[in-house]
Amino acid sequence: MTSVSSIIHCHAFKFGVILFLFLLNACSIKFNPADTGELKSYYIPQFINNADNTLPNLPIQLSEALKDKIRLQSTLKYTDEDPDIELRGTLVDFRITSEAPRVGETTAINRLTITLAVEYFNNRTQKEVWKRNFSFFYNYPSDQDFSTVQEIAIRTISNQLMEDIFNAAFSDW
Repeated sequence: MTSVSSIIHCHAFKFGVILFLFLLNACSIKFNPADTGELKSYYIPQFINNADNTLPNLPIQLSEALKDKIRLQSTLKYTDEDPDIELRGTLVDFRITSEAPRVGETTAINRLTITLAVEYFNNRTQKEVWKRNFSFFYNYPSDQDFSTVQEIAIRTISNQLMEDIFNAAFSDW
């Protein structure tokens, strides 16, 4: 009876392994560049700064981050001469607010929020495809000075904003 039991367990194990491999083969994640159709080139002028109390070089950082995102995740080539599409951006809000009030007149968390207004223009059709606001935030403890979290906060927000803009432009999300 021990040998029959071990044979059944052996077959069950083999079946489980085969089933696992089959399911593993069916699942895949593709890291292909975005499908840009017939589009071949893009242009992103330096973002305009319309936000109060912002860092002077932030619009430059954000426009460069979007150029890099498109360059790395699509087949489009960057050019300022007759590009197929343009993404024009304006930094409209850079704000630090107090969140999570505590007893007394203090808060536990500060929040940096950055908002960009982006216009997607198709030069081939001479039409504005869309104009949208993109916003994201970063929370940090209120007992920390902004200068100590500035770099990570801006990087975190920038990465999410670029992902959202890219998806809106090329994935229709």
